[in-house]
Amino acid sequence: MIIEYNPMHCGHLYLLEQTRARLGAGTAVVGVMSGDFVQRGDFAVLRRHARAEAAVRSGVDLVLELPLPWAVSSAERFADGGVQVLAKTGLVTHLAFGSECGDAAALQEVAACLDSELYHAGLRRFLGEGMSFAACRQAVVGGILGETQAALLETPNNNLGAEYCKALLHHAPGIRPLTVPRRGDAHDTPVWEGGNPSATAIRKLLRSGERERALALMAPAMGEVYEKEEAAGRAPVFLENCERAVLARLRSMTEADFAALDEGREGLCNRLYGAGRAAVSLAEVLETAKTKRYAHARLRRMVLWAYLGLAPGEFPEKVPYLRVLAANETGRALLARMRGSASVPVLTKPNHVRRLDGDAQALFALEARAADLYALAYPNLAAAAGGSAWKEGPVIV
Repeated sequence: MIIEYNPMHCGHLYLLEQTRARLGAGTAVVGVMSGDFVQRGDFAVLRRHARAEAAVRSGVDLVLELPLPWAVSSAERFADGGVQVLAKTGLVTHLAFGSECGDAAALQEVAACLDSELYHAGLRRFLGEGMSFAACRQAVVGGILGETQAALLETPNNNLGAEYCKALLHHAPGIRPLTVPRRGDAHDTPVWEGGNPSATAIRKLLRSGERERALALMAPAMGEVYEKEEAAGRAPVFLENCERAVLARLRSMTEADFAALDEGREGLCNRLYGAGRAAVSLAEVLETAKTKRYAHARLRRMVLWAYLGLAPGEFPEKVPYLRVLAANETGRALLARMRGSASVPVLTKPNHVRRLDGDAQALFALEARAADLYALAYPNLAAAAGGSAWKEGPVIV
């Protein structure tokens, strides 16, 4: 599974339960989890090792980290990085994920379309007409496969599922997609509507001070880990906790710095440059810079890249190592098998990265710097000492 667990809730438990129901109760589950920052361009509400511990206590056997450059990128790159990690273990047979449609074959068909030259030619034509990327993408798929298939891309989990299937085509055609229909509230629903909650709704409750309601909606182990982190002054973590630091970073950047963040070279960097100098809150930065053409998440990611000092043009193409965040007894047995099956080094101790090549060391140094910047958003700054990435090994449950 490719996961964020930000935070983990009963919908995530349902996916675990259904996966084992289909593949067998003894199926080992490997989770590839984002670290301290997540795909929507935000800080994770709990640090990586805390969320990994909750995952293993909830039924995942081994948690590997999705490295930062993939974790804070578009759905396409997020999926590509997650599949790379799974493929490089040499052990994974299935990729399980939730979707609105619950139809893996339909998502594979869309994925094949998204990977075709016919699609890319159509996309270039539509983008030239000034439409948003999402609208262009759906229009092109509709013209090739029909509107029913294209409509799958209207919903976030189907969209991500199609990207998973496309990444499997590139990196691991032997891994089979297994999708479970999503139950309960839709992804990103801001208010709990009585079914399985969205992680967005739980974070909103935490932001508004409704702690007890939020805890009741988390997976039990996640709630326990959250309370432990809260007592240590490390939770909850929100981007707004570092708002002045982020604004200071935006105001200190040059136009060339912003241009390096604009992967599409579409002028979005100019809007963000102006907004960063005029706005007095992050919400105002995003509101000032946004247009109908650009997704809010893209702007949030650019702001996060700025804060972390990331340059998308320098993002690596290949995952150079597998970093272990947490494991149980079954997970430790998987790690023993991976000594012979993994196609890249497996890091169980941070200092072991010093034995690897320059690309691996540069990536880990980036992770370490980002972890130090993440810690500045802890509610209690006394808990935010730097250097944690070099000191903290996997959580063994």
